[in-house]
Amino acid sequence: MRWQAGVLVLGGLAMLGPVASAFGQPVNRPMPQPRSEITIYRDADFSGPAVFADGERPNLGLAWPVNSIRITSGSWQLCERPNFRGTCRVYSETRPRLQRGGGVTVQSMRPLGSGTGGGNLAPGNNPSLRGMAAEFFPAPAVDGRRVLACASGPASRQCMERTAARFCNQRGWRLAVRVNGQTVQRQTYLADVLCANSQV
Repeated sequence: MRWQAGVLVLGGLAMLGPVASAFGQPVNRPMPQPRSEITIYRDADFSGPAVFADGERPNLGLAWPVNSIRITSGSWQLCERPNFRGTCRVYSETRPRLQRGGGVTVQSMRPLGSGTGGGNLAPGNNPSLRGMAAEFFPAPAVDGRRVLACASGPASRQCMERTAARFCNQRGWRLAVRVNGQTVQRQTYLADVLCANSQV
C-alpha cells in the first residue's frame, strides 16, 4: 500500500513538473514570421487588374506588363519568363511606379525571404560555390562592391550577359552559363552568375 502511495505521489509530481516549468521559466518559442505577400498591378499607383500571391507562381500567364507592386514583407523575385527564367529582378519594398513607360514583363514570381536588398545578397559579400567544372556566384562583387549589370545605359539582357562574361573571364572561366539581374534601390546588379568553361 505504501508503495502504491509512493507511485501516486511520484505520478503527481511528474504531472506537476511540466506545469511548474511552464509557469516558473520562460518558454523560448520562435516569433512567427510575417507571411511574404505581393500584389502586382497592370497600372501605376496600384490600379488596374491585379494578381495577388503568397507563394511561388511559376506561370502567371499575364497578358499585360506590371507597372506597380505592393509587398507586405520579404523580398520577391519577378522574372520575365515562366519557371523563373529570363531576366529576373528582386524587389523588397512597395513600388508605386516600376519603370517609365511600358512597365515590366512578369511571367513568374516567388518569395526569397525577409529583409531588404534581396536577403543575403549584400554589397561586400562575394561568396561562391566552386566545383570541378563550374563556379556559382549568388551576388558577384569586385573589390567589395556589387557588379552593375550594365555600367552605362539600361540593364538590357545583352549588356548583362556581356558583363557576366567579363566577370567570369576575370576569374579564369571562359563563359557565363547563367545570369540574372537584381534591382536594389533602382540599381540593377548581377545575380546568380554561373561561370564555366563550357555549357554545363
